[in-house]
Formats: sequence, C-alpha cells, structure tokens
Amino acid sequence: MRSIHCATALVLSLATLGASAQSVRVEKNMSLELATKIAAATVAACSADKFNVTATVVDRAGGVRAVYRADNAGPHTLAASQAKAFTSASGKNTTLAMWEGVQKNPASTHVAMIPGYLLLGGGVPVKVGDEVIGAVGVGGAPGGHLDEKCAMAGIASVQDMLK
Repeated sequence: MRSIHCATALVLSLATLGASAQSVRVEKNMSLELATKIAAATVAACSADKFNVTATVVDRAGGVRAVYRADNAGPHTLAASQAKAFTSASGKNTTLAMWEGVQKNPASTHVAMIPGYLLLGGGVPVKVGDEVIGAVGVGGAPGGHLDEKCAMAGIASVQDMLK
C-alpha cells in the first residue's frame, strides 16, 4: 500500500511540474540594437521629406528602448511620439487604425481616455510574424498619416531582422 501512495505522489508531483512548466511563456521582444536602428531610420525617412520629428521605439510592454529627436523637432514631439508608441504596442495596431475604429464605433470613445494613450496617426506596431514585439511612434510631421509613413519606412529598413 505504501508503494502505491509513493507512486501516486510521484505521478502527482510530475503532473504538477509539467503544468507549471507550461505556464511559463517565451516571448520575443525589442532589442536595443533593433530599437536604435528603427528610430534612426524613422527620423532619417522624415528628414528626407524635411520633417523634423522625434521617433520613440518601445518594447512589447510599452517601455522605452530608443528615442531619436531630429534637430529642430518641437519639444511636444517627444511626449507625442512616446504616447503613440505606447498606444500602438498596447493596442497591437496602428494608432491611425485605432482612431478610425473609435470614429466608427462611438461606444469605444473612452479608449482615448486610457492613461498614456494618444489616438493620432504615427504609432505602428513592430511584428515578428503575427507577434507584436514593440512599436514605433513618431511626432512632428504635419499630419499623423505622414508620421505613420515615416514609422513604416523605419520598420521596413530592418525587415531582415524581424524573423
């Protein structure tokens, strides 16, 4: 009887160990190298169009990894770019698409009141496959759609690293 109890305890212990191992997740995330390259390429893309912007790159949890601010970029662009990046990483979508979604669905207008959110174009998620590993936010171009264009160019410049 004692050996049955020992065997049962062993099986239960192993089952518990297996269950706890399954609860540990492995996630991809934004490296400093990748964030720096995206930020630099994003500012360069906007500078080519003569827009003085700030680009902020955040990791999957919205923590800042890199910030590039062009010469002559307004002081407001720093906060705007960070909020757009945070919003995009959190919502796992572009901030422009999120804004359009709020416009189409008045019941979701309170999304804009989430602390740290900024629903203006210029925030774009960075993905490896379907997994969001971070986002880039841009502030300072004369329109959110232009901020978004620069962010997309920054991400496109590192496409080979997103595998």
